[in-house]
Amino acid sequence: MIAILGTGKMGEALLSGLLRAGFDPSDILATVRRPERAQALREAYGVRTVTNTEAAKAAETIILAVKPQDMAALLAEIAPYVPADRLVITAAAGITSAFVEQRLGVEVPVVRVMSNTPIRFDEAMSVISAGAHAREEHLKHTEDLLKPVGKVLRIPESQQDAATALSGSGPAYFFYLVEAMVDAGILLGMPRAAALDMVTQSIVGAAVMLRDSGEHPVILREAVTSPGGTTIAAIAELERHSVRAAFLAAIEAARDRSRELASG
Repeated sequence: MIAILGTGKMGEALLSGLLRAGFDPSDILATVRRPERAQALREAYGVRTVTNTEAAKAAETIILAVKPQDMAALLAEIAPYVPADRLVITAAAGITSAFVEQRLGVEVPVVRVMSNTPIRFDEAMSVISAGAHAREEHLKHTEDLLKPVGKVLRIPESQQDAATALSGSGPAYFFYLVEAMVDAGILLGMPRAAALDMVTQSIVGAAVMLRDSGEHPVILREAVTSPGGTTIAAIAELERHSVRAAFLAAIEAARDRSRELASG
């Protein structure tokens, strides 16, 4: 039995991914705050919605998907009902495995996960790290749960805040870039719909090319950048406006905010 505690956007995306991967709805429990939300999940997915304590008592694998600021209260609520033979997966930004272990009060195996919103389309980037009591079998089980909805990478927990900033928040940077490129197309006289189609397909094609070619992004960019051509003129403007430095600073800021969430 798998329980998803806090079935918001990310929790629901994981829930739908598990069902697409072949899990039976009867093997999944979901918890939410609002009755109308619970009803919507039951109608959409056929899963049972229960209280947090009921889920903690019944499930062998407990996925914590609440917001970081709600994690301490949730752990206090379920701690009396989580024995050491459970697997606890925490998917909240900035919440360390030690934070969960200390509040549960038993030597429960904890695996920390950071995924991202493309999980809704089975294209997530998920990174996982073992807590103090998690063994290979627990990491493998977590990988098996996440592989149907995207790529999974093991990293040391010390790199989780960086992963949160890079891939957890990464889709937002991508959408921000697309928005800017579409606005540029409109400025140049393109209809919005046509500009969005061109930008979206260009970026999807570039992403697939980067993933499947095995080439370094610098090599792929240079292949498009002819001497004295249009692309190098654009690249020169991006460099003049310090776009690269802005991305570095932005991702550092996201990393720092992830650390703040963990400490406060």
